[in-house]
Amino acid sequence: MKARATIRAAGQKAFSLIECMIAIAAFSIAVFAILALVSQSLQNARRLQRPIVDAGMLASELSLTNQMVEGTESGDFGDVYPGSTWTATTTEVLSNKLYEVDYTVQRADSDRPEKLSILLFRPQSKAGTLDGGLGVK
Repeated sequence: MKARATIRAAGQKAFSLIECMIAIAAFSIAVFAILALVSQSLQNARRLQRPIVDAGMLASELSLTNQMVEGTESGDFGDVYPGSTWTATTTEVLSNKLYEVDYTVQRADSDRPEKLSILLFRPQSKAGTLDGGLGVK
C-alpha cells in the first residue's frame, strides 16, 4: 500500500499535456505580440528620420490667393525638403469659376509620387477655357 501512495503523489506533481499546450500557446501569443510592437516601433522610428513631404503646405498658400489662372507650375521646397519637387496643374472644372488644382509631389528617395487634388471657387478670376478665355499663363 505504501508504494501505491508514493506513485500517486509523484503523478500529481506533474502538468498534464493540455496544461502544457495551453502554456505554450499563451507564451507564443505573447512573443508574437511583443515582436509586432517592436517591428511597428522600428518602422515609426524610420519614418521620423525621413520627413513626409506634404502638398498641403502648397495648397494652403494657394488658398490665400483671390484669383486663379489655368496652367502648370512647378518648383521645389528649398531647404525645407531638399531634393523634393512639386508640380501643380490648374484647370477650370465648371464655368462658374470653380478650379481644380492637382498637386504632384516627388520625393528624392521615392519612386512613387504623392498626389493631392483640391477644388477652389474664385469668382474674381479671369475667364478660363470654359468661360471663353485662353487660360494660358
